[in-house]
Amino acid sequence: MAKKGKFYVVWKGKKPGIYDSWKKCKAAITGYAGAEYKSFETFTIAQKAFNGNYEDYKGKKKETSSLSKEELLKIGSPNYHSISVDAASSGNPGVMEYQGVDTKTGKKLFKQGPFPQGTNNIGEFLALVHGLAFLKERNSDRIIYTDSRTAMSWVRKKNCNTKLAESAKNKDLFELIRRAVEWLKNNPYDTPIAKWETKVWGEIPADFGRK
Repeated sequence: MAKKGKFYVVWKGKKPGIYDSWKKCKAAITGYAGAEYKSFETFTIAQKAFNGNYEDYKGKKKETSSLSKEELLKIGSPNYHSISVDAASSGNPGVMEYQGVDTKTGKKLFKQGPFPQGTNNIGEFLALVHGLAFLKERNSDRIIYTDSRTAMSWVRKKNCNTKLAESAKNKDLFELIRRAVEWLKNNPYDTPIAKWETKVWGEIPADFGRK
């Protein structure tokens, strides 16, 4: 069960880090001139903050989820025996790329693009199919995370329901889409596809960090 209570980030102090009690945090900052620290509601948010800058958080209200404590407990923690996939598009349509990473370590497992013209939904769909094929090829029992309900729906229906028209500029991308749809229709799989709970866990590990 996920730990209840606050987490404290110390950017500057006797020993910078993330602490699970005020007592430990206080020990790390007491007597240190110009200490920089702040509390957060979940470890994931605290970790994200610790990897960032104090200046980006000091004036903000506590970053937390709008979900109730009961809902947070029900969601629990991510399953780290998994991979995570995500896509990024500069414009819609625009230059698009996607990737898959190990959820626990963030190690990149595959990456495609950038493609000259695509959409985020297409990227999310292709990333998910690529991830399914990646795990099946390795006979892996890991699950796969995506933060896109649209991609989950398209995979379930075995169809990329994009409104983007095929053109000379995106010809290679549409060829990849056709291959992905064909793979879904011809390859049964038992890999669980799970929704990444961004409101609770923060950005999906495969995120490109462009928000």
